[in-house]
Amino acid sequence: MIALSLAEIAAVVGGQTHDIPDPSVKVTGPVVRDSREVVPGSLFVAFVGERVDGHDFAAAVVEAGAAAVLASRPVGVPAIVVEDVQSALGALARHVVERLGATLVALTGSAGKTSTKDLVAQVLGRKAPTVFTPGSLNNEIGLPLTALSATEETRFLVLEMGARGIGHIRYLAGLTPPKVGLVLNVGTAHIGEFGGREQIAQAKGELVESLPAAEDGGTAILNADDPLVRAMASRTKAKVLLFGESGEADVRAENVRLTDSGQPAFRLHTPSGASDVTMRLYGEHHVSNALAAAAVAHELGMSATEIATALSEAGSLSRWRMEVTERPDGVTVVNDAYNANPESMRAALRALVAMGGGRRTWAVLGEMAELGDEALAEHDAVGRLAVRLNVSKLVAVGGREASWLQLGAYNEGSWGEESVHVSDAQAAIDLLRSELRPGDVVLVKASRSVGLESVAQALLETGAEGEVAAR
Repeated sequence: MIALSLAEIAAVVGGQTHDIPDPSVKVTGPVVRDSREVVPGSLFVAFVGERVDGHDFAAAVVEAGAAAVLASRPVGVPAIVVEDVQSALGALARHVVERLGATLVALTGSAGKTSTKDLVAQVLGRKAPTVFTPGSLNNEIGLPLTALSATEETRFLVLEMGARGIGHIRYLAGLTPPKVGLVLNVGTAHIGEFGGREQIAQAKGELVESLPAAEDGGTAILNADDPLVRAMASRTKAKVLLFGESGEADVRAENVRLTDSGQPAFRLHTPSGASDVTMRLYGEHHVSNALAAAAVAHELGMSATEIATALSEAGSLSRWRMEVTERPDGVTVVNDAYNANPESMRAALRALVAMGGGRRTWAVLGEMAELGDEALAEHDAVGRLAVRLNVSKLVAVGGREASWLQLGAYNEGSWGEESVHVSDAQAAIDLLRSELRPGDVVLVKASRSVGLESVAQALLETGAEGEVAAR
């Protein structure tokens, strides 16, 4: 964080200083909520969780070098005490980003947020120092913590914004007001909480409503291929820039294809020119993500050639998202187990088939959470799609939702051994260890709550009886 004195922080968050001998002492290190991340000069934020109370670590973090604790009660060591720690954290983030003067880019969408955020950060990082959301820390705590990690050198701040209800994105945009707002898509992720795609569109569109007007530098970047996103143009006073494969898109892709290894390639067109892209990531769904990143970069002054080079060299920065590892015996493991929704599940299955290139393919799939009344239909549809794409083996892992996956496959025509339902991750591991052959490609994907990353990790562990190590 940019250096601020404890007195200034207390004034910004409306707090009282306690046990602080010298209020002019500055916070020079990061703002953290995990006591293990404290370094000299840190500000430790004491949240009260279901299992752990951060106030209990106050003495330890000060001993480790923290300048003070942001707390909701006195803790016997230097502290700034406020009524609500979360609100105070947000107020501090707002103060810092306004003082910083960096260009703030915010993005949201039902699918692909984290992958796109990683691409935007890597492309803009070629132009100037860039800070971006680590992983998926895109809520009312993770977002301000990311903003507070910016320094005086930061020129671009790229923030992912998630939502589980109406008003969430408006709140986040109020903490860290963006100049550029990117909306990727409106899908069915969290549809059980929102109630329908129209409600999801209402929530995602809060981002473009929060942007400055065009004459004040605001830009809304919208997916021309998604009608619900494109319609958001009427909800903003900002300049509108469209991306997609549509001929009407300002930033678009032509001649889209997959390499023999399943990596997308295309001709990138921007208002400033055109250039060829061959990505290191896997799956055709990354074309839309790349176009979104290209639109942001174009708006912020990068040429088509610079953008294409950056996209061609960009990798995955977040774990368990289409992580591809080839074992020494030729088995390829694709760990995409961080999360899942119907859109990302379909994209991953298509990527699996493309990567297979005629080899045996395995789809190890689990529950897609938070689908509400749509859960049965969506799981059934994914099972059917696996059959239509000619995935060699479907392993549905878990309870009721997994049985729906397997039933969809069965009803689509998978009557033999092409699909199987197993009770848990260990059962899937045992099955795969006994049946995998050299050259097979295995996709592992489910919602984060299922924990299917353990399947991918087990397949890559060093062990006995013929098991092999990850590359």
